[in-house]
Amino acid sequence: MSNAVKISEATSLALHTMVYLAGKPEEIVSVNEIASILSISEAHLSKVLQRLSKAGLVESNRGPKGGFKLVRNPEEITLIEVYEVVEGPLQHPDCLYGTRICNNDQCIFHGLLGTMGKMFRDYLSNTKLSDVTNIYRREENVGAENSQN
Repeated sequence: MSNAVKISEATSLALHTMVYLAGKPEEIVSVNEIASILSISEAHLSKVLQRLSKAGLVESNRGPKGGFKLVRNPEEITLIEVYEVVEGPLQHPDCLYGTRICNNDQCIFHGLLGTMGKMFRDYLSNTKLSDVTNIYRREENVGAENSQN
């Protein structure tokens, strides 16, 4: 059986990491900083960053001030690119089974899976990192406002 929409933990980390880096496009950001923001282990994040680096989406810089940064402009990278680095090509089946068991004109989901899959693909394909970077900027601003009070 296949999944209608698959988002593994590694894919979620990759997407969130790339969005965070997109909010700091000129900075080299440490694994420690990203792991802290996302509340995850540095070891797990490092594995995800290796995949992103191998795919040419981020570059790593070694040393005491080392870390990661985007290779390209956040306006040029879509969420589908990041998704497919981890999950492979996105497929949106219109059936939960590899071969149909329902009649073609009758289905438990009445075409819902195909519609949802298309909507998911369209969203990932049409959303650039730059479109969603504000999700982390707000938290940083809230933290700064709270420290001033």
